[in-house]
Amino acid sequence: DVRGIAAEKAGIIKAGAVAVLAAQEPAVAQILLERCVEVDAQVARAGSEFAVQHREIAVGGQRLALRGLSGTYDEVFLPLHGEHQADNAALALAAAEALVGAGPRQPLDPDAVRAAFAGVVSPGRLERVAGGGGAPVVLVDAAHNPHGARALAASLLGEFRFTRLIGVLAVLRDKDVRGILAELEPVLHEVVVTANASPRAMDPDELAALAVEVFGAERVVVEPSLADAVEQARELAEEGGESGVGVVVTGSVVTAGEVRTLFGKEPT
Repeated sequence: DVRGIAAEKAGIIKAGAVAVLAAQEPAVAQILLERCVEVDAQVARAGSEFAVQHREIAVGGQRLALRGLSGTYDEVFLPLHGEHQADNAALALAAAEALVGAGPRQPLDPDAVRAAFAGVVSPGRLERVAGGGGAPVVLVDAAHNPHGARALAASLLGEFRFTRLIGVLAVLRDKDVRGILAELEPVLHEVVVTANASPRAMDPDELAALAVEVFGAERVVVEPSLADAVEQARELAEEGGESGVGVVVTGSVVTAGEVRTLFGKEPT
């Protein structure tokens, strides 16, 4: 129950603290605000005391104007994709301001803010691990629930211009797999289902049966080996002979980690 979880998490808000709150469901927001009143904590809410004021897609990420607790910071380049990452940036900025006691009379150094965000890395979050120069782009994302898959799908639609996109999916069997598949279906031409190395990994044939229900049999390919699944997806992406083709590998943090290793990325 989300209200029960919120009530438990709200216990971290202590007297005299500044509670920096991301956008919440009304029921959750009420619980958090009641806790702030109870312990006399200050409140900083996304969309009220701080916000993403402007956002535009840029090469390799996005350019933002962030309204923080101590002022507005424009021309902030964030080398991450997705509206949700812009929201995360605003949240991080407000938290940093609250931590150091920044205010309208003593804002953070704008150049320091820009430099900090320009250096942000988020391995396994819409991370490009291969491709370009005519070869299919290969992206890795650690989305492992419907909420994460929804954010991934929105970013793929809004910030990339793929003419053909193939998914590689390996999930853990205790996840809402149908929900993940339903969120990804509108943005993928085909999906290659496979398994990662976790003992909790869903069997590829079982995953394929669920995928067929969502995608249809003609759009589902089964490949037990994750490495072979990625290669098959790259071949499928190239089948139409178009430019602007890609592969996105997702479904689990474990899946993302294994694929990053396949492409020579350092473990995180």
